[in-house]
Amino acid sequence: MTDPTFGAKLQKDGKTYAIQTRIPAGSISPEALETFARVARTYHIPLVKITSGQRFLLVGVKEEDIPKVREELGDLGTASITPGVRYVQSCPGGAYCKNGTQDSLALAQQISKDFAGQEFPAKIKIGVSGCPRCCGESKVRDIGLMGSAKGWTVFFGGHSAFHVREGTEVAFGLSSEEARALVGRLLAYYKAHGKTKERTSKFIEREGSDWLKEI
Repeated sequence: MTDPTFGAKLQKDGKTYAIQTRIPAGSISPEALETFARVARTYHIPLVKITSGQRFLLVGVKEEDIPKVREELGDLGTASITPGVRYVQSCPGGAYCKNGTQDSLALAQQISKDFAGQEFPAKIKIGVSGCPRCCGESKVRDIGLMGSAKGWTVFFGGHSAFHVREGTEVAFGLSSEEARALVGRLLAYYKAHGKTKERTSKFIEREGSDWLKEI
């Protein structure tokens, strides 16, 4: 990719850009935080914003600085592939939260690795919650996983924004390995049959839900 602005979004001023960063499961080390702070100071980036997808958005980056900012961020600054998996968000889960029943962080990080760099008919947002309180917003994501004492429940076709749609329940009581495998099958079917720019919520409305029984 030769376009230095690839993956960056032009801002209201028509001159500067916003850069989305890659933070799988919204989990970040102190060293990475220090990198963000250093880069923001070095390139006089006026706003560092936490997004709903648990990523940092660097706002107000000059076009000529984009390659250097990405280089210094390393893997953290990998350009988002559109269309593809934008993010996999997660709550702290059973490893940390007193309410957590499943390890959402570990599963979210695994799923993030599984689909990094892959392209799909439209953007994909994934939410993983360690308990039915659903702090990972699982029910309104393209793919949602919600933990309970009985295992994982998997949802498909959720959507927020203008037309909210709760994801369709596909399976429940799954182990982490089974849930991860099911996510792969769901996205493979969507990739094979979805139309360009058709989000999963529109896809399931068009395609129906009978195919979910065969996944």
